[in-house]
Amino acid sequence: MAISGRFVLLALLGLVPAVLLPGWESAGVVLLLLAAAALLDLGLAVPLRQVSVQRADPGSVPLTGSAESVLTVANAGRRTLHGLVRDAWQPSAGAQNPSQRLLVPAGERRRMTVTLQPSRRGELGAEHVTVRAFGPLGLAARQRTLPCPGSLRVLPPFHARRHLPSKLRQLRELDGKAAVQIRGAGTEFDSLRDYVRGDDVRSIDWRATARRSAVVVRTWRPERDRRVVILLDTSRTAAARIADEPRLDTGIEAALLLAVLAERGGDRVDFLAFDRRLRARAGSAAKGNLLGQLVQAMVPLDAELIELDWSQIPAQIRSVSAHRSLVVLLTALDGGAPEEGLLPMAALLAQQHVVVVASVRDPMLGEMQQERSSASGVFRAAAAERALLEREAVSAQLRQAGVEVVDAEPSLLPPALADAYIRLKAAGRL
Repeated sequence: MAISGRFVLLALLGLVPAVLLPGWESAGVVLLLLAAAALLDLGLAVPLRQVSVQRADPGSVPLTGSAESVLTVANAGRRTLHGLVRDAWQPSAGAQNPSQRLLVPAGERRRMTVTLQPSRRGELGAEHVTVRAFGPLGLAARQRTLPCPGSLRVLPPFHARRHLPSKLRQLRELDGKAAVQIRGAGTEFDSLRDYVRGDDVRSIDWRATARRSAVVVRTWRPERDRRVVILLDTSRTAAARIADEPRLDTGIEAALLLAVLAERGGDRVDFLAFDRRLRARAGSAAKGNLLGQLVQAMVPLDAELIELDWSQIPAQIRSVSAHRSLVVLLTALDGGAPEEGLLPMAALLAQQHVVVVASVRDPMLGEMQQERSSASGVFRAAAAERALLEREAVSAQLRQAGVEVVDAEPSLLPPALADAYIRLKAAGRL
C-alpha cells in the first residue's frame, strides 16, 4: 500500500477541526474518517494481479545517441486503472521520464515510452517495473513490482570517425605511388597489356591472346594484403581516467580508426582485448562488416582490476597470425608495467613482427609542468617533469628494441596511430 500527496493534504486539513474542537473524540473521528476514505479508495483500486507489463527492448544505440524503451501495460480487470508506472533503469542509462501516469480502461492496453540517454558504454539493464494502482479518489494505491527485464547495448561513439576520410585519402595517394607493375611471376594480378620484346613467356595469357589475336601478358604488383593485429590492454591501467575519459575508451577509439583504415587499405585485421584471459575477439576474416563486429565485441569491455599477463601476449598473437604482421599494443607506459613486462615482451615480438606501442598521455602533465607560481605548484611541476621523463625513457628503450612508439593525448591518439600505420606502409615495412 502507498499513500498519495492528496491523502497527506487531506490529513493536514483534518487538523483544523481537531484544533477547533480539542479532545480525543474529535481527533479519533478525524482519524477514523481518514482511514475509512483510504481503505475505501484502496478497495476500489484495480487488483494488481490483473495488471501485466510487457517490454519492447530498445536494442542498441551509440553512446552519444538516445533510445526509447516501450512498455505495454495491460488491464485485465473490470475497473479503470489509475496507475503510476516506474521503469527501473540503472542510473547510467539516463532515463529521462521513468515515472509516468497512465489511465488504462478495463480490458485495454496503453503504451508508455521512456527516453534513454546513456552516459556510459556497455550493457545497461532494467530488471523490473513498479506499478501503483490508485483508487478513484487518488488517496491510496496498491503497489507491486513486476519482473520485466530489459537491456540496452550502448555502442562506442567512434568520435575518431571524422579523421577517416583524410586518412583514406592519404592511403589512396600512397597506393597510387606504390602500384609498381612488374613482369613475370608475381603475387597479385594487376592488369593485361601487349607483349613486348623481353617479357617472360610464362606471363603470356593465352586465353586473352586468342580473343584479341595479339600476344597479351599479365602484369603483377607486390602483394598488399598484410596482417594487422590490434591488442587492447583491459587490465587495471585501462581504468585510469584521462581527460574525463577512461583510458580503455580512448584505446577503443584508436583501435576502431586503425582497424577500419587498415581494412580499407586491403589488410587483414584482427582485434584482441586481453588482460589475463581473452575478453573479446573480432577480425576481418569472419563474415560480416568489420566495423559492426568490432563495435559489438567492444560493448561489454570493462577494465579489470588485475595485472596484465605479459607472458601470454606472444601466444595470443600467434593464435591469430603465424606470419609477419603489424602488431599494435594499446597499453600504458606508466604504473611500473613497462620494466616488468612491456619492454622484454615488445623486444621479443619485434624479432618477428613490426611492433607499435600506443599509449595515452595525460594532458594535465603538460599543464602542471608550466604552473610554477607557488611552492606547491613547483612541487607539482617537478612531479610532472619526472613523470614525462620516465615516459620518454621507456619510449627510448622501446625504440632501441626496434619498436615504434605513439604517445599522445586522448584526442590526438587515434589520428597519430593512423599516421604511424600510413608511415610504416609508405616505408615498405609492412
